[in-house]
Amino acid sequence: MLTHVVSFKYKAGATEAQRSDHRAKLQGISALAGILDFKVGEDVVHSPRSYDTGLVVQFRDRAALDGYATHPRHVPVAQLGRELSDAIVAVDF
Repeated sequence: MLTHVVSFKYKAGATEAQRSDHRAKLQGISALAGILDFKVGEDVVHSPRSYDTGLVVQFRDRAALDGYATHPRHVPVAQLGRELSDAIVAVDF
């Protein structure tokens, strides 16, 4: 099993509607092949070091993660995240 963790720090100008839409679109790709568990949510602490949205996905294996990264349903959602964000961090373990 492989765990994929991503955090998004949205630009100051990103509206709440855009942020909610991004989270909904992330949730919309939760059933892609190879995904064992999928969680996405909004930060509730709002500390200075907090990011705005977190994503935790458990994949069957590395091949499933690689397939997800290039899947035609994932690519536009990933692009939206890049457009809305000042910073994105990820770790895979």
